[in-house]
Amino acid sequence: MPKLHVKKGDLVQVIAGKDKGAKGRVIAAYPREDRVVVEGVNMIKKHSKETHQGPRGAKTGGVQTMEAPIHVSNVKKLKDDEKPAEKKADKKADAKTGEDN
Repeated sequence: MPKLHVKKGDLVQVIAGKDKGAKGRVIAAYPREDRVVVEGVNMIKKHSKETHQGPRGAKTGGVQTMEAPIHVSNVKKLKDDEKPAEKKADKKADAKTGEDN
């Protein structure tokens, strides 16, 4: 099975295609097809028929907007900004005040 350079939950940017420049999180990865689903990218409209075979007897029909998979070569992994940056700021603040003296 091939290995992808991104995984579910990674922050990526689209570098090719109609949504070039868009950023989003990876919702799902399909390594066998070399494709990933990115949040808010490659939106398609899917038409579903109203059926009565779902739970409790009914499923609503209509047009649903959803993300379609894109090729993994069209996305670039970005660095996450969720890492805590307060530690560096606290050290600098202590140095400026000179509380150790």
